[in-house]
Amino acid sequence: MTVAYRPLPDAGFGEIRAGNLGVRIAETAAEVDAAQALRYRVFYTEMGAHEDAATRTTARDRDEFDVVADHLLVIDHDRGDGPEAVVGTYRLIRREAAQAVGRFYSAAEYDIAPLLDLPAPILELGRSCVDANHRTRGTLQLLWRGIAAYVSRHRVDVMFGCASLPGTDLEVLAPMLSYLHAHHLAPPPLRPRALPERYVPMDRLDPSGLDERAVLNDLPPLVKGYLRLGGFVGDGAVLDTQFNTTDVCIVVKTELITTKYSRHYERKLAAPNSAE
Repeated sequence: MTVAYRPLPDAGFGEIRAGNLGVRIAETAAEVDAAQALRYRVFYTEMGAHEDAATRTTARDRDEFDVVADHLLVIDHDRGDGPEAVVGTYRLIRREAAQAVGRFYSAAEYDIAPLLDLPAPILELGRSCVDANHRTRGTLQLLWRGIAAYVSRHRVDVMFGCASLPGTDLEVLAPMLSYLHAHHLAPPPLRPRALPERYVPMDRLDPSGLDERAVLNDLPPLVKGYLRLGGFVGDGAVLDTQFNTTDVCIVVKTELITTKYSRHYERKLAAPNSAE
């Protein structure tokens, strides 16, 4: 059974194609349901998240934010053109959508007041996952192209969200947390801080003793993608026992991603016969 879906007006940007794959915003409740089913398979079946009775019964990862968010989808057109073809997803929540619910998702883990105080449009990213058979560089690049198109369309200045490190063993995660804190801590005007009751210190090891190459190799691809865009992390990590992850708050100023997107399409306009 699908749930009500009320996307904000003018959410989409058409579809961007790369071979048999395309990326666009979900258009129907059935497509959102397919994204929620994919999230369930990845988060609960693969990653060991702890399901409640409703989640187990529906085999869907759902919450109150889904009905107001925009859902970025990767479509494998070899499978079809609708819900049956959804192989990747990213949940996008603009300020207007968060106001409809009363808060951003990240506010359950972080004090995001510095971001809420920004006068420009902001965007929360979350619930990113890709089907196991489609975890290729090309699929991830297509997701980023979709985010870039969305950010450009809505003139987003800063995007943020809770990014996950696998597991909750702080001893295992100490090198990654310490590296992020030492080298990528957000400047104070943009720095979220984990809520006091959930705050886990990130500066767990002396950064001078870290093997930075090994740490970067261990970081999840999504987190590395944010860092390549000049992303920052907030102060403090949060243990998410439901999803069996340790979260860090990522903050990215969108100037770099939109510049890359604009240059890409300037090249396309200059070469109209080139394949997308």
